[in-house]
Amino acid sequence: MKSYILQETNWHTVKDTKYQVAVLPWGATEAHNYHLPYGSDTYMATEVARQSAALAWEREVKVLVLPEIAYGVNSGQMDIPFCMHMNPSTQQRILEDIVAVLMRHGVFKLVILNGHGGNAFQNAIRELEVRYPEMILCIVNWWRVRPVRDYFDDPGDHADEMETSSMMHLYPQLVLPLDKAGDGKENRFVIKGLRERWAWIPRRWIYTSEDTGVGNPKLATPAKGKRFVEDSIAEIASFLVELAAIKNVEDLYEK
Repeated sequence: MKSYILQETNWHTVKDTKYQVAVLPWGATEAHNYHLPYGSDTYMATEVARQSAALAWEREVKVLVLPEIAYGVNSGQMDIPFCMHMNPSTQQRILEDIVAVLMRHGVFKLVILNGHGGNAFQNAIRELEVRYPEMILCIVNWWRVRPVRDYFDDPGDHADEMETSSMMHLYPQLVLPLDKAGDGKENRFVIKGLRERWAWIPRRWIYTSEDTGVGNPKLATPAKGKRFVEDSIAEIASFLVELAAIKNVEDLYEK
């Protein structure tokens, strides 16, 4: 039993605990090349949330990790079987309901610990901050906490060296041998602005990659994943500690 994980704790503990920050792991269910499981984004976000909360708890900050959400925005992957898609408007409604529960029980800080690049919560948060100005809502894309190129030789975009190394560290039993993996070759856009990413259109994954990966995973190792994940967790734990010390929204700004 862990007091900082809602799914594992109990009413005996919860009724006597004043939680300061809630963390919501939000992943996706989608293909990750041939060698990683469909649940990779959710697995990693959840474990990073749990370990970050554990470190914050050691520093006497009462963080509560909420049950993870395994459905993300995957509109570009609908041609690939069982890549599960949730509309952004659906995400917003779910987030609204969660915020309402937290506020009713005195938690006014929520961190969405995001594990999936297709999830974009900014617009939902902008709407909620108008309705609930006393609520502090923020997003942490855990894989962007540390500079990826400081840890990996050939980072890519999806099921790449970074994600593969991280899964090798966290869930080695779920990773197939790398000789089963595709090379993650990306079929890039033919239009210059889209290639350079100052113009944007959702990628249709069936045309983007033959193996659903973007970035070669073959240089991945558990050691690389351990260093990257642990450094990211340490940063996130410190963020949670700092956030817990904030009394209201105006305290987020220098005076």
